[in-house]
Amino acid sequence: MSNGPQLPGVEGEDDEDRIVCHVDADCFYAACERLREPVLRDEPLVVGMGYEEGETNGAVATASYEAREFGVESAQAISTALERLPRRAASENGDIDVPDLECGAQRAPDDSSGSSREHEDTGYYRPVDMDYYESVAADVREILHDCADVVREVSIDEAYLDVTKRTAWEVADGFARHVRDRIRREVGVTVSVGVAPTMSTAKIASDFDKPDGLTVVEPGEIRTFLAPLEVDLLHGVGPVTARELREMGLETAGDVAAADPEPLVERFGERGRELYDRARGEDDRRVEPKGDPKSFSRESAFADPVEASAPKYDLIETLAAAVADRARREGALYRTIGVKAVTPPYDVNTRERSLPGPIDDPDLVDRIARDLFTEFEGEPVRKLGVRVANLEFVTADQASLESWERDADSAGTEADEVSTDDESMSDTDADLDSAHGHRSTGQLSLADFS
Repeated sequence: MSNGPQLPGVEGEDDEDRIVCHVDADCFYAACERLREPVLRDEPLVVGMGYEEGETNGAVATASYEAREFGVESAQAISTALERLPRRAASENGDIDVPDLECGAQRAPDDSSGSSREHEDTGYYRPVDMDYYESVAADVREILHDCADVVREVSIDEAYLDVTKRTAWEVADGFARHVRDRIRREVGVTVSVGVAPTMSTAKIASDFDKPDGLTVVEPGEIRTFLAPLEVDLLHGVGPVTARELREMGLETAGDVAAADPEPLVERFGERGRELYDRARGEDDRRVEPKGDPKSFSRESAFADPVEASAPKYDLIETLAAAVADRARREGALYRTIGVKAVTPPYDVNTRERSLPGPIDDPDLVDRIARDLFTEFEGEPVRKLGVRVANLEFVTADQASLESWERDADSAGTEADEVSTDDESMSDTDADLDSAHGHRSTGQLSLADFS
């Protein structure tokens, strides 16, 4: 065990000192919708598809905790959700729910009875907006990568962090609280954090006290922590497996841990051995990134929206230098340079430009980022970001735009020059990813089991 807090870069003693955080956003899609519509806070909210008039098929992507009290669940048929929680009536234009001016709650415009019961038994429904959710997730990822040396992004709303070199068990609780509170303060969404020596136990710990939870399971406490948990809560156990385990007389993780593993293997194959190991807290997997990063970015927010040009361009210069330095340290060349400008209340605007070939040119990153930002120069801005994307990891000499143009000329080919006219800009409405910002398999699935 470590004797005290460790500084970044200090090597851990052995695998028993490993400290893993699992960060899991709470009802992430719903939290994002509340960012841009604060009136939705504390109200029953369902994010999904198929609830509009005339539509019959659809599913719930996320149900807020308030909506779950009515029996609405993620991956549920939208028709079932509407039966349990009818959609709150909208205003005459059909897209804005009407507020109750007397109490600040939401009330249907045709609610002539004034019955609070009718109001309480309805909820808000919003469509899935993955581009927007990805932009918020990028802000979260930026913090995660700043707080840990190794991050494994599992999906848009959860990730594992190896923070062994950043903290020690004596202060792991405070470190995890810092990560959780920083995300809430800087991004505006809540997450639950589980800390443990293994990935599977950290995952279970993050689910233990949702929402806005923090659970730390130190070495030597894993078996005690897991033993009373129902088998449904074991990592990787779904409803079908839980039912089969109960048919075998195994109700809790402690029952599985104390069982003979052979019948488990006979019933579930190699997965049975894994269930046995997980129930005992045995998991030697290391936190490893899922492939090479797709982009690097740096973002920073102002304390208040800024209208003056100078502070904004100064920040762009700082962010461009930081992201170019990150790419160089990682040995990455890039083909795309982009900027992100967030204007009040939370409008995310992005622009990017593609280059003739992969380069390493910090000055060019700064010049293009400034040029792309001119569109928003006169607007109030609360946050700025600079990104490089379409990365290539090579061991060859670093490239600059000039070298690409020179090589193209010597080969008798015509290279596209980066110009400042509008036609050459590759603008996009897609949100900027953060470092390691890429979509994992299944990320676009409607089921959000946060």
